[in-house]
Amino acid sequence: MTAGEANGGELIGKVLGGRYRVTATVGRGGMGVVARAVDELLNREVAVKILRAYTDASATELADLRTRMQREAQAAARIRHSGVVTVHDVTEEEGLPVIVMELVDGPSLDDVLTERGTLDPREAAAIGAKLMDALDAAHRAGVLHRDVKPGNVLLERGGRVVLTDFGIASMEASDDDAMAKLTQSGQIVGSLDYLPPERAQGREPDPASDIWSLGMTLYAAVEGTSPFRRTSAWSTLAAIVTEPLPEPRRAGPLTPVLQALMAKEPENRPTADQAREMLEQVAAGSTVNLAPSALIPTPTEAIVPTPPPGFGAAPALHQASPQPPHTGYAPPGQPHTVPHSGTPVAGRARGNRRSAAGRARRRSRTVVAAAAAAVVLAGGGVTYALIGDHDGTSDEVQAAPLGVSSPGATRSPA
Repeated sequence: MTAGEANGGELIGKVLGGRYRVTATVGRGGMGVVARAVDELLNREVAVKILRAYTDASATELADLRTRMQREAQAAARIRHSGVVTVHDVTEEEGLPVIVMELVDGPSLDDVLTERGTLDPREAAAIGAKLMDALDAAHRAGVLHRDVKPGNVLLERGGRVVLTDFGIASMEASDDDAMAKLTQSGQIVGSLDYLPPERAQGREPDPASDIWSLGMTLYAAVEGTSPFRRTSAWSTLAAIVTEPLPEPRRAGPLTPVLQALMAKEPENRPTADQAREMLEQVAAGSTVNLAPSALIPTPTEAIVPTPPPGFGAAPALHQASPQPPHTGYAPPGQPHTVPHSGTPVAGRARGNRRSAAGRARRRSRTVVAAAAAAVVLAGGGVTYALIGDHDGTSDEVQAAPLGVSSPGATRSPA
């Protein structure tokens, strides 16, 4: 298999690592091809993900991609939880790394939303509670997923909910410096629509960052759209950092939970434990007693920065229109790779009356936040690696000249 060859159909019939015979291509992204295979030693079906190599890729770029795939396998393998994809093996085929994973019989949440448009709030809450439990296990194992989105959530027909694609996860006490290299190069990886404000500002992520992304995933599931998506990457990032969360129209009892999960400041969001309990209450038909005024900071005057001279306009982001919902998950075209009580955290309550000094301080914070977004996009040749769902793929690709690359989710998250 030569560089550039591992692109899908030509894999069918190949035996990878001397053991895994490829039977069908499931999907592809900028970094990897996912295929269905038979483990000829154990006589079972598995999913394999093999690095997509490119003839124009440098040795350094290929080494970084190999390291990322190794990290993906290591991160998922570190977490012992039924809601996280199970990694069976890591092997190589002619110098290209191959991850061997379990095969999930069910669609991704992205597939379901494409078919149905939106979910009922209680259904979304039930999915969210299971995902939050998986994230809690990941965080306890020292793993931040950093790319929670509908395309990376698999819904097995038996009711299991699985978090997959740890390709840009970060791990505590990691033995490699791949993520450090990525940061030093000026790249910020993640899916634009699901990027939390602190990461849009170039700050270090923590468990609260995954909680924001899950909140955004659930918001999109019940509302049918991303609340901060604008006409360009620049304006979308500015909206994430500076604009208040629009009042949900279809979320019903899930509304206060979404507002808590998507508090602008990480310290104002609930922990995974607390969030799971809140979501379980909504799924069970109970009301979560969280005062909106205690969860949402009073909107401040948003001063959105103007792109620096010569920066130019970012590529347009296509806005999908919600489709009429119907019951039942869409039958998957191909199986996918798989995979207590707490007090809700309230944001700082602010009164209706503000002093002039208070207003000035808030405006100052908003300006700083907006300026930080400007620095992330434009300062010092910074690159934004946009791993979104806009083109139906899920992995990182080469950055565009503007510094925006657009890897996204395959039909089976890679």
